[in-house]
Amino acid sequence: MMSLLLTGCSVVSKILPDRAVTNVLSGRTGPNGSVLVVKIDDTTQAHPQIGLEDADIVYIEQVEGGLTRLAAVFSSVIPQRVGPVRSARISDIDIVRQFGRIAFAYSGAQKKLLPVIADANLQDLGAQRQSPRIFTTDPNRTQPYAMILRADLLMQKIKEEKYQIDSAKSVGFSFGPLPQGGTATNKVAMHWPAATYSATWSTKDSRWLLSHNNTTNFADSGVVLGPSTLVIQMVSITPSEYKDKVGGVTPFSQTVGTGKAYVLRNGQRFITTWSRPSADSGTSFTFADGATMNFDPGQIWIALTDHEPDFTSPLVPKTK
Repeated sequence: MMSLLLTGCSVVSKILPDRAVTNVLSGRTGPNGSVLVVKIDDTTQAHPQIGLEDADIVYIEQVEGGLTRLAAVFSSVIPQRVGPVRSARISDIDIVRQFGRIAFAYSGAQKKLLPVIADANLQDLGAQRQSPRIFTTDPNRTQPYAMILRADLLMQKIKEEKYQIDSAKSVGFSFGPLPQGGTATNKVAMHWPAATYSATWSTKDSRWLLSHNNTTNFADSGVVLGPSTLVIQMVSITPSEYKDKVGGVTPFSQTVGTGKAYVLRNGQRFITTWSRPSADSGTSFTFADGATMNFDPGQIWIALTDHEPDFTSPLVPKTK
């Protein structure tokens, strides 16, 4: 932004920085860029994962065998590399629809699901359609945990090909001051049939530091992964008509509708109601009196589960 300053009879030009932009998905400082969603393996063998620290939102989904897989949503920052990339699932279609027409990167999908992805309101950027320069293989990892997305090259292709990808827009989250009435919480454990996550509040880092299957959840960069706001969204998880390549039934997480959600921020937890009237609408989080639950600006992780979490509250010193 150019500003003109008058000093005596002379005119002096000065370059002033533009006002900081807030990303509407995470509430943190950053542009509302094109939305990229990447499917990421979440088995123990896939850790440490790459690029997740730059995501605005990360969804934890249940897949076959009770394991988990991630859908990472990027807009404010697009890292150079993201992975390990894995295949899409039917739950992804509803999850990503609220973001508009997104760029969807994944390693592949069941034959029966591919036409569903093709018909969805998204840009299908599966590895089966892209160059090995974009979906690369990490020689230090073993398959099927070695596919790494060059996200920078993918976004360059999107620009060159003039694909229509929506910029970030609000999906119903509200950011603001810490509400009243929270319960002090220093740790939570989240459960799926064959996977666990825990999150421990760090006052020093002002975020929830994650562990995956009882191991500290380090990213490939060495950073411990962890969001400013952690949402545990209680959903219905039922068998779908889809199966993986060995016959395992794919579960479907119902993210359209309403239900209970725990929202954790600033070392406190809040019981809220999540509501998403249609697949095209965003998801709101409100209290019993209808007041909006404010998220803390920063990265958000959303755990989609039908198992109640276990909370640990700090000990209160006994009074003499």
